[in-house]
Amino acid sequence: MKNTIKKTGIILFTMLLAINLSNCKSVENANNKQKGAVIGATGGAILGAILGNNIGKGGNGELGAVIGGVVGGGAGVLIGNKMDKQAQKIEEEIPGATVERIDDGIVVTFDENSGVYFATEKYNINNASQETLNKLVGVFKEYPNTNILVVGHTDSSGNEDYNMTLSKNRANAVTNYLTSQGLSYGRFTTNWFGESQPMYDNTTAEGRAKNRRVNIAILPNQAMIDEANQQTGN
Repeated sequence: MKNTIKKTGIILFTMLLAINLSNCKSVENANNKQKGAVIGATGGAILGAILGNNIGKGGNGELGAVIGGVVGGGAGVLIGNKMDKQAQKIEEEIPGATVERIDDGIVVTFDENSGVYFATEKYNINNASQETLNKLVGVFKEYPNTNILVVGHTDSSGNEDYNMTLSKNRANAVTNYLTSQGLSYGRFTTNWFGESQPMYDNTTAEGRAKNRRVNIAILPNQAMIDEANQQTGN
């Protein structure tokens, strides 16, 4: 597992992005409930960090998805320990996925080579992907005090609008499957970015395969934060 990545300076940029968040194409494609979840519950920090970090860092959009609301002091240490254990559990259960601890959260990346993937132009959850997601469900049930962000992406093949819809359908398919296995829908926020957030070279077959991905960011919810604060006397 990669070391915790400390993001500084991006938060101010994120706040500026959040002001114009409703103009982003991905948010325009979200329904009102999903807009409220992102803008209301997180102040736009998660989605803003994805866009801002990608613009500023050349493609690592999801690595900025958990910078908002970092808890400091003793409470932050307690939360960090819990998230470390959860990240380790995900690595053990799903060795093909990329698991990264970032500030108070975890980012899991699935592409065609790491457990959750889709056939060309399809968005149904196939049997292999179900097996992987079932393992993730087990971890989420073991650690219930977290919120979960699901983000869909495509490569640059095909029409831009079509890719936006495809990434939306794939992200929603993952969220719907996870919630169908007994996880509370209230824990989830779903977003999609089509081909606009590549992390790899779309001119190569390998790069396109990696860009056809779903990211899952896992964040401590308010219950976890409150419990940590109580334990440390904050």
